[in-house]
Amino acid sequence: MTDEPDFDALFAVAQPVQARAYAPYSRFKVGAALLADDGTVYFGCNVENASYPVGVCAEAGAISAMIAGGGRAIRALLVLGDGDALVTPCGGCRQRIREFAAPEAQIAIAGPNGVRARFSLAELLPASFGPDNLR
Repeated sequence: MTDEPDFDALFAVAQPVQARAYAPYSRFKVGAALLADDGTVYFGCNVENASYPVGVCAEAGAISAMIAGGGRAIRALLVLGDGDALVTPCGGCRQRIREFAAPEAQIAIAGPNGVRARFSLAELLPASFGPDNLR
């Protein structure tokens, strides 16, 4: 395993997952793929609900898949969404990512044609509160 995450491979996983997102209300489909510390790739898509607050973000779905699959740490994450603006993780997902990722974990933001921007988790969630704060 190299130090540099293969975001092209994560994009290739996130793209078909994004197409399967359930977004009948917003019509804004998002896909996510994450690389766990053991090299396994997990993915998720947003799933909306008529009762808006109970929908699930793509990142949360990928994290749930990681935990269900036995993974415990995020090494890198790619989020794929359409539109002109960057589709970065929402505040709640940034905190979910922080639960399983170190501040230096790499987060790539992609559009239909590939990666558009890259951030560390520390850049997206500066001075974060995480598991280490409770030790």
